[in-house]
Amino acid sequence: MRKSSHFNSIENQTLGINLVSILSKMFFIPALLTLLISSHSFAAGVGSDPKPMVLEFAKWLSRYQNWGVDEMKTAWKYTEGDQGVIVAVIDTGIDGTHPDLKPNLWKDPSSAGLTYGWDFVSNTSNPKDEHGHGTHIAGIIGAIANNKSGTAGVAQKVSLMPIRYYSERATGKVNLANTIQALHFAIEKGARIINYSGGGPEYNEQEFRAMKLAEQKGILIVAAAGNEHSDTDQVRNYYYPAAYSLKGLTNIITVASIDSERQLMKSSNWGQRTVDVAAPGHNILSTLPHAQYGRMSGTSQATAFVSGLAALLLSEDRTMTPSQIRESILKTVDREKPLVRKVASEGRINASRAVEWVLSRTKHKAPAGSKPLKILTKSEPSSTSSS
Repeated sequence: MRKSSHFNSIENQTLGINLVSILSKMFFIPALLTLLISSHSFAAGVGSDPKPMVLEFAKWLSRYQNWGVDEMKTAWKYTEGDQGVIVAVIDTGIDGTHPDLKPNLWKDPSSAGLTYGWDFVSNTSNPKDEHGHGTHIAGIIGAIANNKSGTAGVAQKVSLMPIRYYSERATGKVNLANTIQALHFAIEKGARIINYSGGGPEYNEQEFRAMKLAEQKGILIVAAAGNEHSDTDQVRNYYYPAAYSLKGLTNIITVASIDSERQLMKSSNWGQRTVDVAAPGHNILSTLPHAQYGRMSGTSQATAFVSGLAALLLSEDRTMTPSQIRESILKTVDREKPLVRKVASEGRINASRAVEWVLSRTKHKAPAGSKPLKILTKSEPSSTSSS
């Protein structure tokens, strides 16, 4: 049954702003650290080193901060994006009234700016989000910076095109049919990037043809690896749309999820041939309907980080093809031991290096400090992966 990959194996979902996230931004946290240092010194005796205790506290506290976006901030010295780049979010809809998303909503020029997306569940314009997942994904991609909530999208300037395909009350067959219509809508309306966090085990020729058309139109598709804790290189575990890349599509980049310790999440799928790269996916703070904020986990969230990064790259060079965007992201990863033989690039995204790579490409020179990796292509044989 085709459904949003996030619903397959969600790790957690917390509505509202986490209290500790708020407290971490208030004045008394530094004072608390000072108190911890003083208490430790007093109890352990003069001359004791308080650093381990402080570091442990900082490590604990980091769980509640926006660690995923923090890893993207170094790219903002180059660009915060461009609203001329349209990212279609094929999901559960978006709360278009959310103050962090409303400024970045795409407007359909054929509707005098009155339409900002389509709902293929109810066949109406301006899809509302009854679930929350789509709003969360949109916030990771392109929420404006909000100092009060501590959130920001990877691309703070972008045009978000919400397209609703999913209904919990619909059958997998209906959701898949809606997905195909959503893909065609995104293609026809000028999206340069399609974020699709859904998926399932079944191949569908119509969906493949829609993605092939997107390839011909120069549209990048960022897909979730899925949350079944499976090696999707194995035929029995193929996960679509990610596995369409095995049929030669060059415009798909598939994303696994990692936690703040740079470990592959236990729920995440992997595969040297079918999964390209990893990105933050655990306990991610983002927007929720009704001007709320909260945390979700999964490859859906990781996918949104890559879509946001792709938008940053296109903001610097609109002539880039999907293959060039893929190369820029995969060749500038931070290689991580836990990702070796798990994903093709063997690394997690590095936003600043990817932007530097694009900037250097336009100047015909390599970025300082970059170390391009050998990328395993989809057609190369894979090694046996261990779980």
